[in-house]
Amino acid sequence: MSAAFLASLLLCCLQSSPVGAEVAAPQNVTMVTLNTNYTLSWDWDQSAGGHAVTFTTEYVAKFKLSSKKRDPKWSVVCDKTSHRSCDLTQCNLNYLGIYVLHVRANVNGSHSAWVHIEFCPDKNAALGPPSKVNLTLAGSSLDVSIQDPLTSKNISMKERIPQLYYHYVYWEGTAHTRASGVQTLITSGNFVTLPDLKSWTSYCVSVQSRYDFFNKSSSFTSPICMQTAGVIPWWVIFLSFLGSLIFFFTIVLLAIFGFMKIYKTIKTVFYPSIQLPPHLKDYLCDSPASDVPRLLASPDSESEHLCDKVIICPMPVLEIHYPPPEALAAPPSGLQPDSSGRHSRHGSSGSGDSGVYSTGGSSGLRQPNSNQSGQSNQSMLGAETSWQGPFDSEQVKMRNMTPGLKNQPLITDEGIVDMCV
Repeated sequence: MSAAFLASLLLCCLQSSPVGAEVAAPQNVTMVTLNTNYTLSWDWDQSAGGHAVTFTTEYVAKFKLSSKKRDPKWSVVCDKTSHRSCDLTQCNLNYLGIYVLHVRANVNGSHSAWVHIEFCPDKNAALGPPSKVNLTLAGSSLDVSIQDPLTSKNISMKERIPQLYYHYVYWEGTAHTRASGVQTLITSGNFVTLPDLKSWTSYCVSVQSRYDFFNKSSSFTSPICMQTAGVIPWWVIFLSFLGSLIFFFTIVLLAIFGFMKIYKTIKTVFYPSIQLPPHLKDYLCDSPASDVPRLLASPDSESEHLCDKVIICPMPVLEIHYPPPEALAAPPSGLQPDSSGRHSRHGSSGSGDSGVYSTGGSSGLRQPNSNQSGQSNQSMLGAETSWQGPFDSEQVKMRNMTPGLKNQPLITDEGIVDMCV
């Protein structure tokens, strides 16, 4: 310590009042620093004096104390503050300069002796780690990019320390466990690619700032971990492509199926395939071309009397009974020929209508006479297999109407067939 500095300290002590020596001075005066953030901190014994104690902090450049001026001008930073610290960050101290700081206690108008401390930011200020670390994947390697430590004004510390560099540490495993030995990499660059890494393996990285001139080194950043990649096998690529293709076509088919389902539903509801008959549309709708249904009237309204009665009649079924062959061989005993060539039935049936009708005389039929009655009976027996000659048109129609008659012989007026309707 130079003689000028000692003289200045002695001068300060002489200028202080004798009462001030009775107040206890601050103790353990230190500087708490990080990059360009400076804070002067101290302790003070409460039992040494009153409770309403305040503190005053001043600083001056060291070269001003060594000048010929006997009374250097001190810059006041904190005046009569009750805190046990004083922030000098906003004083814009030169990073390469040397400063003298002192602090004293004030109690009830009295003050203690000054406690001096010498401070050089370049030598005494602590160095901080990188402000940000990023880890990105680069195939089977990892890329690490960092940002420089920042000053209190968010400026890179490399403007204050051009010789600043970084120490990279990386290992295989997790942030708390290390599967293999630690590997290091030292460089002044802010971007590096970590070499000698395994594929599909997790690695963690931590970075430290260093400055060798005053042997400064920061703390390490928090570990950042990431897994490396590698060459993807061809079958993984093929399966991924096939899976994506199947998924795409499935989505397309589901979309088409859903669209067709909705289309059919809408078409069925609004355009049904089975339409109402025109006469029902006329009755149910206001007009034939309108789809708006007509409002139904109440049961007590007069619309019930506008409808005609509908009667359903069953259709008669014609039944044809064929006589046995014996009856065709000879006429019945009660049947006598009349003068007009027709036969009538007498006996138990009486003259009433028995429900048996003849096919009627036709000009095209041969009429047997009385001399030929025996011969006509014999001819009727031969008619079971075939018929030659003219026949009644009514019999032809009846035969065509009934399929069973096609295989039966046609009967003339001489053979009466009973038909029940």
